[in-house]
Amino acid sequence: MKNIYKNFKKRSSDLPVEYEFPAGSFLEFQVQENQSKLRALETMVNSLQSEIDAKDDDVLVLRKKFDKIQGFNLNLSIQLDLKKKKMDAGTDVLLTIRVFEAMLNDSVKSLRCFTKLLIDLMRRAGWDLEKAANSVYSDIDYAKKGHFRYVFLSHVCLGMFRNFDVNDFGLGDSQVACNGNGSIHVENSTIHNGYLRELIEHVASNPMEILSKNPKCEFSRFCEKKYEELIHPNMESSLFNNLDRKEKVLDSWKSLSVFYELFVRMASSIWLLHTLAYSFDPVVEIFQVERGVDFSMVYMEDVLGKCSFLGKTRPQVGFTVVPGFKVGRTVIQSQVYLTGLKCTE
Repeated sequence: MKNIYKNFKKRSSDLPVEYEFPAGSFLEFQVQENQSKLRALETMVNSLQSEIDAKDDDVLVLRKKFDKIQGFNLNLSIQLDLKKKKMDAGTDVLLTIRVFEAMLNDSVKSLRCFTKLLIDLMRRAGWDLEKAANSVYSDIDYAKKGHFRYVFLSHVCLGMFRNFDVNDFGLGDSQVACNGNGSIHVENSTIHNGYLRELIEHVASNPMEILSKNPKCEFSRFCEKKYEELIHPNMESSLFNNLDRKEKVLDSWKSLSVFYELFVRMASSIWLLHTLAYSFDPVVEIFQVERGVDFSMVYMEDVLGKCSFLGKTRPQVGFTVVPGFKVGRTVIQSQVYLTGLKCTE
């Protein structure tokens, strides 16, 4: 337009007065200008459409994640509802027994880990392990040298399970549900769902944090009581006296961090098992086998597993290693060390 105007001005002196600027040129320039605007708008539309497509892709990904979260929450809700309902059908009862067995197996694993560490500390402290085992169970005919370690496992197991058949685990007062966020007082007549609720709260908490936040709650006192029963002060002094002073906290039963943590986790697993046992209706029963009783496959399991009978005589129980349980009419066998066996390992 500027060029046309300049050319027009140059020639204006030569043009007659009646000359008019051609109208077709204006229309042509308007069309070109509009086409240019359309191309710019088309580019902008394409850019915006690309952004919309990208946002649609993001929405699709987020929707898939949301659907997964909804499905996961629905699954959790169903599981929680199942836990709250009484399990009347045989399949539900069987599933519950399997849960108890799984938790029992976890407890036994933690008991074995702690016992192994305890034996190692006793050996480092110069203990005569065979003599110590004989002071617990005397005159045991071991099937293989070194089997005296099962005596220490028995000592730890039976000590931790002592008073398991009492609703407050023998602490002597009303129950306190300790979940790391505070203490909730519960009367002795607590319904089974109350124990289940306490179980869920304890599972969701770190047992080490529970002790630090609530040193006076029932779980803390349970740990203190069981430690005093298992580890005599003279024994503790002997075990930790020769350790590097950097490894221990003086004047505390938390004498060795690894030892302390293993003990607390072991105690936590037993505490959870006890709470689960009292959420059953009827309550899970515990039993152990006396020394000298004839072996019964119904109520007992050979703790060695790979041993065979010496003759036609039935072997006898030397000592109980892990107690047994009765869940309704179902028996979870007690693990026992038998005498009169030969090892086939």
